Amino acid sequence: VQLVESGGGLVQAGGSLRLSCAASGRTFSTYAMGWFRQAPGKERELVAAISWSGGNTYYVDSVKGRFTISRDNAKSTVYLQMNSLKPEDTAVYYCALSYSTMRLMHQYDYWGQGTQVTVSS
Repeated sequence: VQLVESGGGLVQAGGSLRLSCAASGRTFSTYAMGWFRQAPGKERELVAAISWSGGNTYYVDSVKGRFTISRDNAKSTVYLQMNSLKPEDTAVYYCALSYSTMRLMHQYDYWGQGTQVTVSS
């Protein structure tokens, strides 16, 4: 399974970006998807996650009300709509796939290469 992120870039504070993550290769089962981020000098954190059906989602407190995760299983793609961006959202964003729980980073089985998001003040 390969995961490829796109949609990162430079945006001013208050702006929006939409990240996409396309999965390719054989996926043998239903799977959850997550978006993580890692800022310089900080640990990687789970930002948002979504179950296979889309009926269950998770957001870290710092992005609630600003970010929305969604998925299109027919396209094997997950999205992260990011609105009202803040400088503290600056990080490399990674998508990941999990065949088990969607809340635990170590349970994710496949990772993308990451896409840089930079929010200027």
